[in-house]
Amino acid sequence: MSVNLPLPQKSDLKPISGFEMGIAQAGIKKANRKDLLVMTLAPGSQVAGVFTLNRFCAAPVQVCREHLAQDGRHGEIRALVVNTGNANAGTGEQGMQHALETCAALAKDLKLNPEQILPFSTGVILEPLPIGKIVSALPKAVAHLGEDNWLDAAEAIMTTDTQPKACSATVQTSAGLVTMTGICKGAGMIHPNMATMLGFIATDAGFAPGLLTALTREVADQSFNAITIDGDTSTNDSFIIMATGKSPVQITSTADANYAIVCDALIAIAKKLAQMIVRDGEGATKLMTIEVIGGKTVEECRLVAKAIAHSPLVKTAFFASDPNLGRILAAIGYAGILDLDVGKVQMWLGDVWVAKDGGRNPSYQEADGQRVMQESEITIKIDLGRGTASQTLWTCDLSHDYVSINADYRS
Repeated sequence: MSVNLPLPQKSDLKPISGFEMGIAQAGIKKANRKDLLVMTLAPGSQVAGVFTLNRFCAAPVQVCREHLAQDGRHGEIRALVVNTGNANAGTGEQGMQHALETCAALAKDLKLNPEQILPFSTGVILEPLPIGKIVSALPKAVAHLGEDNWLDAAEAIMTTDTQPKACSATVQTSAGLVTMTGICKGAGMIHPNMATMLGFIATDAGFAPGLLTALTREVADQSFNAITIDGDTSTNDSFIIMATGKSPVQITSTADANYAIVCDALIAIAKKLAQMIVRDGEGATKLMTIEVIGGKTVEECRLVAKAIAHSPLVKTAFFASDPNLGRILAAIGYAGILDLDVGKVQMWLGDVWVAKDGGRNPSYQEADGQRVMQESEITIKIDLGRGTASQTLWTCDLSHDYVSINADYRS
């Protein structure tokens, strides 16, 4: 089940010049399913990424960080490899060796250096990576390489997702057209803290050295770092932007007039992908947008939004369509703003003004709250009444199915 999430259509996913994908069935967890993805980049491309802050970060995350830090020393990053069904996390030194073996095997197939490969894994934690199956299937993925394989790629990185997640966009700049296409996976264990979510966006724009790294952080903060399903930060969270530089648009600095245009377009596509994850949250029946305004800082607005989004009492009330909205006020109160003047707090549920000056709005009728709670997409708006900062976060409800899916995850 997903919340108003249409299936992506292959014809809508635009190829990116200089970027190819190949898929194989390695049988990592289940037979006869796409579970191995190889992505290759043309010479001269740039790659930047942000990763989980979980201290138990997976072996491939550690290797990715090392290879990105060495980018250029052994040659630029030219390929990525993703396996599903096994996270290669909590696997110690053996896991590191398996991640490096994966890079070495793909490098041999592509005639590259191992340091030019970025590995990614997603799936069950604390189980050894079946390295033999992966190495054996890599040549099949390489043989399948093509620019028009976005939908297959989106399917190949799925775990508990009910459907693939992908979208494309084009934007006009003064120097020409820029195209971007992205895929992501995730449905549970979602509370990215980056820097079991993976996101990849490729664009044909070109960037001056070093520019893409800061841009990727900005895009992540406004999209994948603004979603949560269950408050669990995965060991494998990774978000990557790849720029092939094959379009006429070459951005030299943040002062470049086209920088803002491309940046805004990347943020928009990343937000769309991130919200797809929430719409497909494990057992989700509702998409909740939590908008906090009137804060002194963005960080305190984020604290309030996360307190609401992580509350099991709030999330289960929304699943039941029960306007037990005092639970939201309670979450605001324990969010961590020690000098909060609750007498200035306002709260809306959709178009209904529920709490006024810290108490129940005299004109609020429970029937109005009940009406909004029946909707599949609901906005909760909070005004803290203490400044001009704001933050928006997206989450979903918590249903019986969430428990069932996670209880049966390894079977």
